[in-house]
Amino acid sequence: MKVDLIIKNIGKLVTMEGSFFPRIGSQMNELTILENAYIAVAQGKIFEVGIGDKYKELVGKYTKIDDVKGMLVIPGLIDSHTHLVHGGSRENEFSKKLNGVPYIEILQEGGGILSTVNATKNATFDELYNKAKKSLDRMLEFGVTTVEEKSGYGLELETEVKQLEVAHKLDKDHPVDLVHTFLGAHAVPVEYKSNNKAYIKLLVEEIMPRIKEMGLAEFCDVFCEEGVFSVEESELILSKAKELGYKLKIHADEIVPIGGAELAAKLGCISADHLMAASEQGLKDMASVGVIANILPGTSFNLNKPSANVRKMIDLDVPISLSSDYNPGSCPSENLQFVMQLGCLNLKMTPNEVLSAVTINAAHCIDRAREIGSIEVGKKADIAVFDAPNVEYLMYHFGINHIDRVYKEGKLVVENKHVSY
Repeated sequence: MKVDLIIKNIGKLVTMEGSFFPRIGSQMNELTILENAYIAVAQGKIFEVGIGDKYKELVGKYTKIDDVKGMLVIPGLIDSHTHLVHGGSRENEFSKKLNGVPYIEILQEGGGILSTVNATKNATFDELYNKAKKSLDRMLEFGVTTVEEKSGYGLELETEVKQLEVAHKLDKDHPVDLVHTFLGAHAVPVEYKSNNKAYIKLLVEEIMPRIKEMGLAEFCDVFCEEGVFSVEESELILSKAKELGYKLKIHADEIVPIGGAELAAKLGCISADHLMAASEQGLKDMASVGVIANILPGTSFNLNKPSANVRKMIDLDVPISLSSDYNPGSCPSENLQFVMQLGCLNLKMTPNEVLSAVTINAAHCIDRAREIGSIEVGKKADIAVFDAPNVEYLMYHFGINHIDRVYKEGKLVVENKHVSY
């Protein structure tokens, strides 16, 4: 096979190879690091990984050779929880948060998610597309090559479809791959404020079947939280989603420990996200069936709330992934590198554990580990090159963009921090 690209003179190459299942416990701290390495790419996939100058045997007439001059190379980052497509912004709520007004109270007053619902309904397709594209470009500049995106700012069929169709067009137009999640159970719309049962009936009997029929979403998610959807309501919604063929995710125990983690284990969700208030029993239940804890430290940072107890989760063998939770309310930031640094500084994870959480475990979190998340022969050549001497430096020097270049399926899409696709 003709080799199209060789990336040579890699100072340290972190491969994340060999993870057929999400990494747990001490596995998250175990990295294979090759020095003076190279990667050969053919037809957008990794063809060979080696050391030294053995790559010379692969060079053909049209092979492009990129010298990364001793930089750090890892698999393209994966952001496995975002709310990418939305209208408007919520800086008008910033002072309320600084003054200690609770997130749920803002929601119950018609702000929060509900204010973004109004902005998203009123936005045109093109307005949503252009806004989301700008965010996706930023994510790519930070080294992110795959993003999970959720709907949930429509709370009725027309706008939920609009959000997901915008995301599908971006998936076609943009280098970053998108994974699509339906989150119609993100809040209760104003018109159903005192009638959750009627809205849930609309969701499970009309909206969810239609979204699935249109092929717009692979996953179904629900915001299982006090004052939003109860455990019983969430179980009803997710059970119906499972019948319809959706894979399951859940926003669980973010603020109050109501049993979302236990429900995630009971239903076999691929991930339970947030978990700042999850019970120890819930975490044990998740570990017993392999539910991934998708932790969002940027949200805890922005809301000035205690972080999830990741050290306990790792001790209990719960697999961990880290994500940005990019959204207009609780985490308006596309910077996954900062989230990684918070993983060390606030969650007390090691740099190695953090890398496991944003590569191979994040790939498992969106059911893409057969294609991405590690640098192994046959996988997509999604590669992030960092201007850093080692993994520790990437976490130690915080608040900046360390990316030198990014490859998506072997194509150079970011160079010297500028999108160039």
